Amino acid sequence: DDLKELFFALATEVRKTILGPLSPKCSLLANLRTVLQRMLPEDSYLLASGRLHISLTRVVDGQNVMASEFSSKEELIQALLCSCFLPIYCGFIPPSYRGVRYVDGGFTGLQPVSSLEEPVITVSPFTGELDICPRDCPAIFFCFQIFNGSIQISIENLCRISYALFPPSTMVLNDIFSQGYQDTALFLYRN
Repeated sequence: DDLKELFFALATEVRKTILGPLSPKCSLLANLRTVLQRMLPEDSYLLASGRLHISLTRVVDGQNVMASEFSSKEELIQALLCSCFLPIYCGFIPPSYRGVRYVDGGFTGLQPVSSLEEPVITVSPFTGELDICPRDCPAIFFCFQIFNGSIQISIENLCRISYALFPPSTMVLNDIFSQGYQDTALFLYRN
């Protein structure tokens, strides 16, 4: 609940500026770094290593890279920040992980799990062919392939994309949070 409240407060701050997250006053990655440093336990990198696979796109050659081994909390945070970086939206100079610049792995591998040998749970805020995601009206279930992943074409997903880029009201964020909780509970119940 503490993390949820921090993100809600950040969304409220972003909405105060005319340009929202595109405002020069708004530094999403700096705020995210602060939240991660504050909320992640010191041994988070040990808990995540070998279990959490973070998809990154290497800037120099556009290749997808999976980060799954971390030597420190700071290195884990660096990988997470790289995976959140959307060029222009988050700035012009991508962050680095192990001295190499990366951007969001969704550009080259939206669901890059085929190379993993272990069972994988796929999670997305957008409806598609995933384990945990919102479930929209099945009557309009046309998925398109993009960046090695699938996303359903729906009005709801278009709204989710706009919400991801420009944070909605706290009431809508609360609904999104509750929906994610329900989607996860449904997956756990079925599996």
